[in-house]
Amino acid sequence: MKPIAYTRATQLPHLMQQRILVLDGAMGTMIQRYKLTEADFRGTRFADHGKDLKGNNDLLQLTRPDVIREIHEQYLAAGADLIETNTFGATSVAQEDYDLAGLAYELNVEAAKLARAACDKYSTPDKPRFAAGALGPTPRTASISPDVNDPGARNVDFETLRAAYYEQAQGLLDGGCDLFLVETIFDTLNAKAALFALDELMEATGERLPVIISGTVTDASGRILSGQTVTAFWHSVRHAHPIAVGLNCALGASLMRPYLEELSTAAADTPISCYPNAGLPNPMSDTGFDETPEITGRLVGEFAARGLLNIAGGCCGTTPAHVAEIAQQVSAYRPRPNAMFTRWVEDGSG
Repeated sequence: MKPIAYTRATQLPHLMQQRILVLDGAMGTMIQRYKLTEADFRGTRFADHGKDLKGNNDLLQLTRPDVIREIHEQYLAAGADLIETNTFGATSVAQEDYDLAGLAYELNVEAAKLARAACDKYSTPDKPRFAAGALGPTPRTASISPDVNDPGARNVDFETLRAAYYEQAQGLLDGGCDLFLVETIFDTLNAKAALFALDELMEATGERLPVIISGTVTDASGRILSGQTVTAFWHSVRHAHPIAVGLNCALGASLMRPYLEELSTAAADTPISCYPNAGLPNPMSDTGFDETPEITGRLVGEFAARGLLNIAGGCCGTTPAHVAEIAQQVSAYRPRPNAMFTRWVEDGSG
């Protein structure tokens, strides 16, 4: 396979050869620190909306963009090379829970604009920053029955997911994102719908953006929720030719390690990303999770020391302080080598 000729984030392959890149940390954890009220989520525009909106974090790019902008900038100041748009739940499928499905496109456009503007503010010639358009898993699953009495029941189908992801990706693209991140994958069929939609969109627009794919191992079984091992998951999505594949969420770094090693072996020709939770949930902690920035940074640094990483960041419970520690720890190590980099070098890409 020849290297993909990207139309955005064209520097990314070259940078990934030079050093381990740093992804941002949790958006939800940071939003909780602002202690926003129902009125904050509603703003003026949604003051009379018929459903409660507190907790709909994706809506904040319309009602409290100052909060989202500030969080992005805190992560960039901490050393992040890539920041995620605040669009984890910004599909029509997810927004149906709030009777706001019709806002999906707008939510994604505005989120991408906020992230891209923050990146522009912090980018320098030797350290460009990239806005990753985040596509979350949705609250529905195409592979698993929601009814224990009917294994064949489903609450969503592939076409509904594909259409929702296409609309989301169109908004992210129009808003200015540099790459796509299909993340927190607990159902491979949902992810396939997202990847299919991305391929359709890029074919239709002529744009070609890097894609990162990140799965979620839900427990010590070493499988994602829909039943696949990490290796099986990789072989189900490798056709998308991601610029990186990895794991995030559900587990802290110490528990994620064997599955990251498995993925590194299975995806030997593809860069690896990892952004774990800050350990296990702990309601007594300031962030809701056990690990301090120093602990998370050290554990992720150990992954880098073992040659497992190309992109590192944090998920639930992580903050700019965690990201700063991760950035410092991984800076001492070279990125994981792989055949994709060899192809880039041989073809003169980057």
